[in-house]
Amino acid sequence: MTDQIRDIRIPPKGTKGTSMPGGKLLAPLMKPLGRMQANRLKKAKGPEQVKMMGFPSVLLTTVGAKSGQENESVLGGFPDGQDAWLIIGSKGGAATHPAWFFNLAKNPDKVWLQAGNRRFKVNVASLQGDEREKAYAKVAAMAPQYGGYLTKTDREIPVVRLTKAE
Repeated sequence: MTDQIRDIRIPPKGTKGTSMPGGKLLAPLMKPLGRMQANRLKKAKGPEQVKMMGFPSVLLTTVGAKSGQENESVLGGFPDGQDAWLIIGSKGGAATHPAWFFNLAKNPDKVWLQAGNRRFKVNVASLQGDEREKAYAKVAAMAPQYGGYLTKTDREIPVVRLTKAE
């Protein structure tokens, strides 16, 4: 499996972008909401992905870049062929990358995905160049709000392909 793991390039952070509405004031409320969403995904009855906000969702488990602890993130997970998904490090168009992306870059061999009721280890590939552009356009066609994130920040928004590990 190690030959399938590629180095994950972390693009520089941006100089502009959105911030979470309510900032630090509402941040404590987001953790319980995130746990509720994760629990909803964990209870999926069949192999079909649970939809949230109108698009397919996945539960990504990474190992913390600093903490070494497992972390769960509910993300849009867009099918990209047999046992493959695209995830976007948009963070809603923020100037910084999401924490899960740093975790994934630091520990690409310790990443799991749950899609529907299936949970498995995945191989990670950070897409670059034309491949990244095409994948982002594919996701934006399925979930148009992702297209808007490109106008909110000047950073390169990471696109990651996850494939089920053998």
